[in-house]
Amino acid sequence: MVVAGDFKNGLTFDMDGVVYQVIEFQHVKPGKGAAFVRTKIKNVISGAVTERTFNPTDKFENAYIERKDMEYSYQDGDLYYFMDQETYDMLPLNSDKLPDSFKFVKENMVCKIISYKGNVFGVEPPTFVELQVVKTDPGFAGNTATNTLKPATLETGAEIRVPLFINEGDTIKIDTRTGEYLSRA
Repeated sequence: MVVAGDFKNGLTFDMDGVVYQVIEFQHVKPGKGAAFVRTKIKNVISGAVTERTFNPTDKFENAYIERKDMEYSYQDGDLYYFMDQETYDMLPLNSDKLPDSFKFVKENMVCKIISYKGNVFGVEPPTFVELQVVKTDPGFAGNTATNTLKPATLETGAEIRVPLFINEGDTIKIDTRTGEYLSRA
């Protein structure tokens, strides 16, 4: 059990069957009246953020979110299969559980599978990935005076903007959180 007076950033708890994570909290002791805890909490499954106040003595059940490394194996229609690296069991996940940043993941990459009480609700791809550019317009010497970007298609099919000096066949490093080019690999 966790008491609202003991909230810390990042703490996860179960309230009315929904898992929340504390993003911000503030203990408030007004001149008149009882103290309270003002929080900004995030629904872990849907991602919705709400502000709420609690009595410092309110009690909630702890929610343990499990993060497990699993290897992305292959896609079959709308299902994506992940392999447990210890037991070699296959876990099929529907495409609605995958984030937009999953477009940067290729087969055999290790991702974090996020679950609560055995129910998978999310996938975290690696923060940085190295992918090959399969299609882009050629860059021209002398066009580097400004920080100009051009579109490029990667080996996973994702499209991003890259500097003019990147050519087809180059391997580049990408931040999957923002989808931005970082450097040549």
